[in-house]
Amino acid sequence: MLDKLLQVLADGAFHSGSAIGRELGMSRSAVWKHMRRLEELGVELYSVKGRGYRIPGGLDLLDATRLQASLQDIPGLAETEVVTEIDSTNVRALERLQQGVPGGLYVAEFQHGGRGRRGRQWLSPLASSLCFSLAWRFNSGAAALEGLSLAVGVALQRALRRLEVPDVCLKWPNDLLVDQAKLSGILIELSGDAAGECQVAIGVGLNVRLPDALLEELDQPATDLSRLGFTGSRTELLAALVAELVTVLESFERGGFAPLRPDWEAVNAFAGREVRLTSGSHSYEGVCVGVTDQGGLRLQTAAGEEVFHGGEMSVRIHEPA
Repeated sequence: MLDKLLQVLADGAFHSGSAIGRELGMSRSAVWKHMRRLEELGVELYSVKGRGYRIPGGLDLLDATRLQASLQDIPGLAETEVVTEIDSTNVRALERLQQGVPGGLYVAEFQHGGRGRRGRQWLSPLASSLCFSLAWRFNSGAAALEGLSLAVGVALQRALRRLEVPDVCLKWPNDLLVDQAKLSGILIELSGDAAGECQVAIGVGLNVRLPDALLEELDQPATDLSRLGFTGSRTELLAALVAELVTVLESFERGGFAPLRPDWEAVNAFAGREVRLTSGSHSYEGVCVGVTDQGGLRLQTAAGEEVFHGGEMSVRIHEPA
């Protein structure tokens, strides 16, 4: 029922409680309870006595039918699911892989358990971002997947560039930035054989139109596509991202990260900058030189050039005193 209510309110106009009740076949008290539920999901809702309810600016809801039609010729996608709420699209992707699906796309307007890297919660009100996971199978073992998160970043950056989103850079190992503000994050989870088939969930969170209040609450600078001038539909945006992502995954399966490395280096957000890298209780400082063919981070430190690989690491610009 919640998805039907969203369809009614998506136009941004006022709708009276009685009119909504008649259209959806529920009482006014039930309508009120559903409105409270929308607010719990982060939807900004106006209620004016005598006029009803409205969502200021409306909502650009994902169109599952259009999305599936756009992706029907994309290889490797056996199914596409679009839901209003879910715990985690990554969990759903891994679940379907374990149930035997060759590959698929899993999208939600809202994630209750959406996570970023290092277990951080991914904060995104309903329909304000793209939250999706691509389920994929690799046959060359877990070791061959080193650099995958960087490859995914290249795919997203390429697609956004084609959509004329300016100045998107990549932060090692899995973020997209614009002017050092976070636009998107990538979370890759896998299961399977170290030397055989691996089942991989490639999770992406991309800010599209976040409320000002949420941006002020975040513990790091962030931005969204609307602030960068993007006015297209989220459905078309998602289709473009997935098409490019599948193309890059096919390239990655053939040759790993090495062929994609020049594209990553070209938009390295911290190229030539002094950075501090932390891993657990350890920290390292140096100049960001770039990355290796395997996706490791190259730092020029006091001890010479050192290479750092995945794990619980974060990178922040460090300006020496």
